[in-house]
Amino acid sequence: MKEKLVSTNPLVIVFDVNETLSDMSPMAGHFAEVGAPATLGKLWFAALLRDGFALTAAGDNGTFAEIGAEVLRGLLAGIDLNRDVGQAVEHIMSGMASLGLHSDVPDAVRGLRQAGYRLITLTNGSATVAEKLFERSGIRGEFEALLSVENAQAWKPAPASYGYAAQAIGAAPSEMLLIAVHPWDIHGAAKAGLQTAWINRVGAPYPGYFTPPDHTVNGLTELPAVLADRKT
Repeated sequence: MKEKLVSTNPLVIVFDVNETLSDMSPMAGHFAEVGAPATLGKLWFAALLRDGFALTAAGDNGTFAEIGAEVLRGLLAGIDLNRDVGQAVEHIMSGMASLGLHSDVPDAVRGLRQAGYRLITLTNGSATVAEKLFERSGIRGEFEALLSVENAQAWKPAPASYGYAAQAIGAAPSEMLLIAVHPWDIHGAAKAGLQTAWINRVGAPYPGYFTPPDHTVNGLTELPAVLADRKT
């Protein structure tokens, strides 16, 4: 995969939150605790994103929490749970509010802030959940703004979501760099005019049908040095 040539250094770094900064692997345990297969967690998140994308494509909108709960009800139907479905949904959804960060996140975020970049987040989830995550982890003060697509009325990777972020912080898309683990997010940001950096923590191939990232790193801690090299 060839990376694109980038002519300008970003001024604003835009972080995706779910899976990019937050470690969602503990969600498997929440599924197991209600008597559901632990592996159902990944299917749930994929189905949640699918339905959020579908609503945006149809010109509608829904919140992460609303869609997540409804998707859960469908997935848990027919499973022999150890509590009623409503309680199971509540238990699993509460897990999103207790997640931690990937180990490479705190030092990298602090390093990028110290390097002079403006740091924001743009999530398909709740800005409140993101804020509590960063407060628990001691890095809330590194971020200038925590944005959610709930205010954009369009989920990423729709162009309107990235446009909302640019307008909210008063920056041009070309001055912004999106960091994400999801190739679909990289593609959407690139089409909206942002620079991009893909975090490939698992060594997966990048899909050839998506616009390639400007930068690829194996962990977030590699990114400050990659961006610093471009300044010299």
